[in-house]
Amino acid sequence: MEVLYFLIFGALSVVVAALELSKTSKDRINTTSAFNAFKNNYLLVYSLMMAGDWLQGPYVYYLYSTYGYSKGEIGQLFIAGFGSSMLFGTIVGSLADKQGRKRACVTYCITYILSCITKHSPQYKVLMLGRVLGGIATSLLFSAFESWLVAEHNKRGFDQQWLSITFSKAIFLGNGLIAIVSGLFGNLLVDTLGFGPVAPFDAAACFLAIGMAIILGSWGENYGDPSDNKSLLMQFKGAAVAIASDEKIALLGAIQSLFEGSMYTFVFLWTPALSPNDEEIPHGFIFATFMLASMLGSSIASRLLAHSSPRVESYMQIVFMISAATLLLPIITNFLIPPSNVKGGSISFSGTIQLAGFCTFEACVGIFWPSIMKMRSQYIPEEARSTIMNFFRIPLNIFVCVVLYNVNAFPITVMFGMCSIFLFMAAVLQRRLMVISENQKPKQQDWTALDTDQEAQPLNDS
Repeated sequence: MEVLYFLIFGALSVVVAALELSKTSKDRINTTSAFNAFKNNYLLVYSLMMAGDWLQGPYVYYLYSTYGYSKGEIGQLFIAGFGSSMLFGTIVGSLADKQGRKRACVTYCITYILSCITKHSPQYKVLMLGRVLGGIATSLLFSAFESWLVAEHNKRGFDQQWLSITFSKAIFLGNGLIAIVSGLFGNLLVDTLGFGPVAPFDAAACFLAIGMAIILGSWGENYGDPSDNKSLLMQFKGAAVAIASDEKIALLGAIQSLFEGSMYTFVFLWTPALSPNDEEIPHGFIFATFMLASMLGSSIASRLLAHSSPRVESYMQIVFMISAATLLLPIITNFLIPPSNVKGGSISFSGTIQLAGFCTFEACVGIFWPSIMKMRSQYIPEEARSTIMNFFRIPLNIFVCVVLYNVNAFPITVMFGMCSIFLFMAAVLQRRLMVISENQKPKQQDWTALDTDQEAQPLNDS
């Protein structure tokens, strides 16, 4: 079975490398040196931020277990993190529009470094504080940095289409290559060098500190609406009105919540799905394979976004349908292939089929991230970008908390079926978003043509 994992990993590596190397001038967008310097600076910072996040992920549960906490107590700590992201993180993240996006990015670094420091204490209250800080940091990571990037990109007068380059590269590096390297580096610190399960958190704090220094030294500040003196409550009301009054924004928020909710649920389910009878599976190797598949997806997205056709609103319908189909595989294999009751051993035949499907799902995740970023940059108003993006995360965090609390209450096939239904709903909503955007586009073109005719009329008369 080790040969199977090696073949899958090797095949994905070859495909990713081939896609990147085979790009022609048609797949690339001509840019300027000023934009390239701006893009590379952001990618460096974003990679450091994601390294700080990915280093911690594989060792959080393991660290808590080494401190002697039960599965139930660890579950409470995880729920606290998502709950904090929903409550406190939404407030702190929304302040980015009012107090400044650069300041919010620095706050992310400080908050996450403090969260890393709490991991040195075995006391439950201290660890709970760390989870609360981590939840706040997560909200900032997925709103403040993107908001700063979009605003700074527009402020410097760069072409709107060039944003897709930065988005796809950020996902290729931050959610792909950096995740793999961070996993290997964390394994080196914990197992090879024997520094213990706290070492990855210390390394993460160092990367976050380096990134914060770069932000302080090279980033400018930008705001949602610096002339607006509305209170935070009025800011929330304004964001809620924007979502309620513009169907495109509401659809985008629902699509994001449905997909990310399914994605986070998948994170908890893939291990028991591949080893229902405690089969021996290489978790680290499978995780690295998933990240390679995500890199493949982001590479595909970069090609799609480099062209005006198909539009992002169009091809994302297909992506959501494929995602829904891949998460149905555990149900299908459970129905067609009789489950084995033999404990241990290597991965089963049905597990192998599911693994291929899960890699496909991760490729869809790689396409999703830069594509949803592109749509957010088009539809979310600049003055309340961070606030609205954090509003989108409220139903997501509620959903994940409910799933975590009831993870043992339902069979795994029911959970996968629920995720598949959510992804199908996302495809339906994506179809609606495409129809609305296409119906509005001709109207904008008609008005543009009318204005051109009116401006040209005096010349014709003369």
